[in-house]
Amino acid sequence: MAHRFIVEADGGSRGNPGPAGYGAVVLDAATGEALAEAAEYIGTATNNVAEYRGLIAGLEAAKAIDPDAEIAVRMDSKLVVEQMSGRWKIKHPDMRPLAARAQTLFPPGRVTYEWIPRERNKHADRLANEAMDAGKRGVPWEPGAVAPEPAAAAVAGQPKAAPVGWAAPADLGAPTTFVLLRHGETALTPQKRFSGSGGSDPELSPAGRRQADAVAAALAARGTVQAVVTSPLRRCRETAATVAARLGLEVRVEEGLRETDFGAWDGLTFAEVRERHPADLDAWLASTKAAPTGGGESFAAVARRVSAARDRLLEQYAGRTVLLVSHVTPVKTLVRLALGAPPESLFRMELSAASLSAVAYYADGNASLRLLNDTGHLR
Repeated sequence: MAHRFIVEADGGSRGNPGPAGYGAVVLDAATGEALAEAAEYIGTATNNVAEYRGLIAGLEAAKAIDPDAEIAVRMDSKLVVEQMSGRWKIKHPDMRPLAARAQTLFPPGRVTYEWIPRERNKHADRLANEAMDAGKRGVPWEPGAVAPEPAAAAVAGQPKAAPVGWAAPADLGAPTTFVLLRHGETALTPQKRFSGSGGSDPELSPAGRRQADAVAAALAARGTVQAVVTSPLRRCRETAATVAARLGLEVRVEEGLRETDFGAWDGLTFAEVRERHPADLDAWLASTKAAPTGGGESFAAVARRVSAARDRLLEQYAGRTVLLVSHVTPVKTLVRLALGAPPESLFRMELSAASLSAVAYYADGNASLRLLNDTGHLR
């Protein structure tokens, strides 16, 4: 017979956003006995991120005891309870991957959610505050103890303690990793012509097909890709098909990964656009809100489209490694968003045909750039 557990979880932020931490406790539903505690200082975050992190930690602790258990979650966060119960939409992009992670820990129907007043959630609240206090002192939280204040000065010749985020790795489960592959060359690529989603939709050139074969071999050797998703444009679909055939995977098309629509500039070189549409080009270079001549797509619009696609894919492939076959602008946009870099950084990245980049997304909403413009497989 499956166990029945109660998970009480909480999170807090001293500043919202500010120094944040979470706490969670797993209780035996029959006896009320505390079976496990979890808490952690998570650096600067919002209350809602900390609350979701507490929920995830509590569910993971319960799963470690009995993965077949039935769980009753109790939290004083109305937002988390209503969103996880499916009654409220999850609109904020920071919340979506966290909710997706929580949903993967137990099958649907095995977890229920109940809102409780803060005074009935004192155990988890205490743990969250202990974690934030420990983080302030620069030490990890430990069960049953409040960490002492560190010495005012380090012993001569010894390094200072590392920040908690480095010294104590967060137990967030496997990140969702997007391996970002720019498609192989087309006839337009070596000529450096604008080639967007509204143009001629060229096929791979012979060089591009060789590049696709090379990257397929490299990814097969690594053996980490679990799914393949591609832009709908032909050059990406052909690249994705070559890789997927080598990996034994199917290909899924995601419209949000298509290239920018360059309008009247499609098929032209930069010099030709400068000659024919100088004012429009200057405006485009000065602002990501400016669109190319003839009803093209601004980089700001591309960012909204790509970030929406990113969120959908994070929900659908939580904890997995996914190959995304796309184009220069969407790949650079995903990298920029992961780094929190300004929009003008799009003009400061080099992205070669058939190059590989990679971004890992964690359950706390953070992202880490792991690779950029790798072309070693083409040499």
